[in-house]
Amino acid sequence: MKRFLAAAAGGVVAGLLVTTQIAGPLLAQETERKVNVYEQLDLFGDIFERIRAQYVEEVDEADLIEAAINGMLTSLDPHSSYLSPDDAEDMRVQTRGEFGGLGIEVTQEDGFVKVVSPIDDTPADAAGIEAGDFITHVDNESVLGLTLDQAVEMMRGPVGSEIIITVVREGEPEPFDVSIIRDTIKLTAVRTRTVGDSVVLRVTTFNNQTTPNLEAGFKKQVEELGGMDNVNGIVLDLRNNPGGLLNQAIMVSDSFLEKGEIVSTRGRDPQDGERYNAEPGDLAEGKPIVVLINGGSASASEIVAGALQDHRRAIVVGTKSFGKGSVQTVMPLRGEGAMRLTTSRYYTPSGRSIQALGVSPDIVVEQPRRNPTTTEDEEEANNQRIRGEADLRGSLNNDSLTEDEIRQIEEDRAKAEDAAELREEDYQLAYAIDILKGLSALGPKE
Repeated sequence: MKRFLAAAAGGVVAGLLVTTQIAGPLLAQETERKVNVYEQLDLFGDIFERIRAQYVEEVDEADLIEAAINGMLTSLDPHSSYLSPDDAEDMRVQTRGEFGGLGIEVTQEDGFVKVVSPIDDTPADAAGIEAGDFITHVDNESVLGLTLDQAVEMMRGPVGSEIIITVVREGEPEPFDVSIIRDTIKLTAVRTRTVGDSVVLRVTTFNNQTTPNLEAGFKKQVEELGGMDNVNGIVLDLRNNPGGLLNQAIMVSDSFLEKGEIVSTRGRDPQDGERYNAEPGDLAEGKPIVVLINGGSASASEIVAGALQDHRRAIVVGTKSFGKGSVQTVMPLRGEGAMRLTTSRYYTPSGRSIQALGVSPDIVVEQPRRNPTTTEDEEEANNQRIRGEADLRGSLNNDSLTEDEIRQIEEDRAKAEDAAELREEDYQLAYAIDILKGLSALGPKE
């Protein structure tokens, strides 16, 4: 027994000795790391003083500090940045839905400014800027090597002034210049219309007006169609939607889901994770939904598409989305500035991250580019209606249908012809409408 106790005691002592031997180097490493951090801060102070005292031109000390802060943040990822007081106010104004500029959402890739998406009915949209375009020069000055904020600052200017941007586009052999006149950008978060028996909800951004606009616009279109019984489905158009507020993405998703998770966010600390769930109530009352996305659909729009896709509530049509699966938190700083810091990643209900991968559509449909070389004669030949039996002189009438039935057939044919015209204008949207028609055709007859 004494031997056993002695052995046990020896084991405890040995254990304490081993623990001390391991913990000692760890504490030393931690202390050394802190010393290195303070040494680096001293180095920063030395460089700051050298620049202030010996740089060839006098520099603004506040600008130096701001550039250092911004450099620290932009080194993390393309979406973290420092917002000066003016930039912070611009961001707050944009969230409210009206601001001055070109009307493009941009990011940075390989040192160049990349267009995430042009915003509907803005100068950039009217000038033909497309999602995926690279901006290499602004007014003949290269943006290579600049931070994203510096490049954006070059594109700012008074409303009504002209800017020349040089664009590199996939499929184009040479860069080309685009002239744009700056204007006041007024964002209409949601535009609604009907195409046949389908309600089209075009969501351009996720700001404070998005959910109220969507609900009011949807209700109006349903009333114009004579009630939900006359609606065959909804097209939720998220193409070229650069995103916006996370809470609005959650609310829009919740509008069409009865239950279940919408999105989850996970930060560095697992305890900081959040899950957002749908509450009962489906704005569309179970009607089929087609979601349209493309390479300009980013962030909040990917949350909506991913949630509806994972819950099998919608068919996603188009091309792969942008792939921005991170969440930025805007933190106010002293002096009315702010810091935009990436604090978490978001995940769809199935647990998949969209970061760098995007949302893959259920049905891939490319938007064909219109051929500008088509001649008027070719268009007339394409539009010429094929003659049928009814066009022949003296043809027999159809005696199996009433006049009302014939009128209904003619109205249905007119809708089909309108849909055919829509394919020339917007092939992806026409494809979505066709899907809803097909789904309604399979439903039970009443």
